[in-house]
Amino acid sequence: MQEYETLYERIYAFKNLYNAYKEARKGKRWKDAAIKFEINLMEALLLLKYQLQNKTYTLAPYNRFYVYEPKERLVMSNSYKDKVVQHSLCDNVLEPILIKSFIYDNYASQVGKGTDLGLSRLTEFLHKYYRQHKSADGWVLKCDIRKFFYNINHGILKSLLRKHISCENTLWLLDMIIDSTEGEVGIPIGNQSSQLFALLYLNGLDHYIKEKLGIKFYGRYMDDFYLIHEDKEFLKKCLNEIRSYVGKLGLELNEKTQISPLRNGIDFLGFHTYLTDSGKVIRKLRRQSKTGICRRLKKFKGLHEQGRLPMTRIECSYRSWRGHAERGNCYHLIRKTDKLYNELFKKEDK
Repeated sequence: MQEYETLYERIYAFKNLYNAYKEARKGKRWKDAAIKFEINLMEALLLLKYQLQNKTYTLAPYNRFYVYEPKERLVMSNSYKDKVVQHSLCDNVLEPILIKSFIYDNYASQVGKGTDLGLSRLTEFLHKYYRQHKSADGWVLKCDIRKFFYNINHGILKSLLRKHISCENTLWLLDMIIDSTEGEVGIPIGNQSSQLFALLYLNGLDHYIKEKLGIKFYGRYMDDFYLIHEDKEFLKKCLNEIRSYVGKLGLELNEKTQISPLRNGIDFLGFHTYLTDSGKVIRKLRRQSKTGICRRLKKFKGLHEQGRLPMTRIECSYRSWRGHAERGNCYHLIRKTDKLYNELFKKEDK
């Protein structure tokens, strides 16, 4: 393994920048920005190395746009050269350092983790709960943070990063990225670094819930998390503690936060997961996903007939939804939706 004199040197080392470029181009090589960067690749990478090494590097303006699924959000996408720097920063510095402090049941934006792990851990927790209590009687505290990314406090985030990183040059780059949005709160959803910043921001809460409150059955995916316990009154106390904790971070829980019976199921990572009286765990797609795919396919049909959407894009989108649905107990739903898809696109697909 190559040794570096400083932490910051890992970011601008040419080999690391080149590997970062290869990561940044995945799924984007057809875009104009990627093509322009690749045409002058060596020159572009050497320029980035020089700018970072001499601290003359600056961020380009963000490209701002809205997405509306599953809810309306403002996305701030950075330029291609900034994506390369972000990959080098995250892959060589942030992730190797920060993930050491994360609990296992923090599932988002980490190599080897993701929605599959989050869903399988929830199933494992429910099986363990049933073995311990011999029933599906219990309670779930389901929490969600109101406009999480938009309310992350810059000063608090910087202080949290300084507990893990002491290299001044690296902190200079991190501070630049954090302060790239106006005001003292909010980080861009489109930045790769923002995903790790968000994991770190609630890392203390993860440890507090697991270690101080003693909740064994707990999982978090970004700002969406749950606690399972047999005592409703204890969960009410936990809710008050969590409200107080996130309040000190400048955050608040939204209206989705509630305590409900365990047998009613847990809405997590796109599925509603149930524990039955016999101890079986059943995973069903959320109603919004069921109705949404039908509306989307019909909309795709109209766009395709207008020549605005190629069949390859439609097929890719449907396969993605189908792969997600196959994670649950959705055999009949998938058959029904396959029938609709074939009715709408069978001739075009051939």
